[in-house]
Amino acid sequence: MNLLSIPQAVLRETASQTAGPYVHIGLASQEAGFDIFQSRLGSSLLTDGLEGPPIVLHGQVLDGAGAPVRDALLEIWQADAHGRYGGAEAEGFRGWARACTDFDSGRYRFDTIKPGRVQGRDGRWMAPHINVWLVARGINLGLHTRIYFADEAEANAADPVLNLIEWDGRRQTLLARPDTAGNGQSYRFDIHLQGELETVFFEW
Repeated sequence: MNLLSIPQAVLRETASQTAGPYVHIGLASQEAGFDIFQSRLGSSLLTDGLEGPPIVLHGQVLDGAGAPVRDALLEIWQADAHGRYGGAEAEGFRGWARACTDFDSGRYRFDTIKPGRVQGRDGRWMAPHINVWLVARGINLGLHTRIYFADEAEANAADPVLNLIEWDGRRQTLLARPDTAGNGQSYRFDIHLQGELETVFFEW
């Protein structure tokens, strides 16, 4: 039967489902204890000869009550140290990585480089930032946010996206702060899914 010939009133919307609880098997199998793929993309973007200062980006994913979310999956994508996304100009830098929160603590970690400033479509310069997509059990649609760096105050003050956020308190939820959790430069960025400290999420 040709579906196009079925009256539209008969067709019903497909039911939605949340991600998981088996999302890790297909997307991050090694973290789930399944070594089923020959290669894995992993949570490190560092390669030999890569330009730019290496950084550790880490934190926790927390629910509205402040409890750790132990089965979240995060993906990041970012520009290279010169503010370029992928392609031939950024050859040697993948710009994308995936990590899971630890099943006990809800913590995640990425090893990457600090990105450069990116020029937007309107010619305005954005502050160094990392884009984040997050999914977990109980989330119907993946959540999108950005990570900016608290030690880039001048660039942040001119960023067109940050300037769309009116309240300083809300803007603070997008800032990763330097700490001493790893060798070299390290930044902590906790993601709050709900509550008073809820991270700013963007429509995509």
